[in-house]
Amino acid sequence: MKWDPERYTQFSSYRDRPFFDLAARIGAEEPEWVADLGCGTGALTAVLADRWPGASVTGIDSSEDMIREAAPRSAGNLAFAQGQIQDWEPSPGRGVLLSNAALQWVPEHTDLLARWAKEMDPGSWLAVQVPGNFHAPSHALMRELAGSPRWSPALAGVLRGGDSVAEPAQYLELLVEAGLEADVWETSYQQVLTGPDPVLDWVRGTALRPVMAALDPQDYAAFETEYGALLREAYPANSWGTVLPFRRIFMVGRKGVTA
Repeated sequence: MKWDPERYTQFSSYRDRPFFDLAARIGAEEPEWVADLGCGTGALTAVLADRWPGASVTGIDSSEDMIREAAPRSAGNLAFAQGQIQDWEPSPGRGVLLSNAALQWVPEHTDLLARWAKEMDPGSWLAVQVPGNFHAPSHALMRELAGSPRWSPALAGVLRGGDSVAEPAQYLELLVEAGLEADVWETSYQQVLTGPDPVLDWVRGTALRPVMAALDPQDYAAFETEYGALLREAYPANSWGTVLPFRRIFMVGRKGVTA
């Protein structure tokens, strides 16, 4: 699946806000290493490098296009590498593992979280944010359309459902049972988008990417036309914009020094 860095950063003022809300709850003072899994263009990874100048900070992303965009930011304690999230392993020493809006793409990521928590050294921090909007109209309508008689032959199995992420209580139980001092919460941002078809523009950068990859350009254009009409009905525009609720699930955990 290809990613478009320019499209992804179109709404960066909205997309970046959960990152800063997540990072603000990390209490690490002098970590030895920091890993940003699913780093995208690297702009936010650079924020981590500035916050912890004594740490070796690495941004990892599976997208060649994203890493190409991120690479020029490499300097000092900051570096980037292309790789799969599920292949990552914690480094020795106290560290910070952060993943912002990426683990929803990884099946069985709860097993990864439990393993990482076990393998990280005492004093390390784990901080993750995932979307909690898989049951929102933007996603449910996309899945319903993909499952319709016209589109199901080409799109069967392409879109993941509401089981892509767990609920906050499940993440809390996972982290506590893994031996972390955990803080789990959710936030629903009421985002006001402007312009024609703003919700469609939003999902073009993320949720629609698997559909784009599965269909040829002509079929994709037809799918998007049908889907856009459904979105306009589900998210009616006001004179001052279109409201897109944006539910996110956050988890931060610290591995106790005596664990």
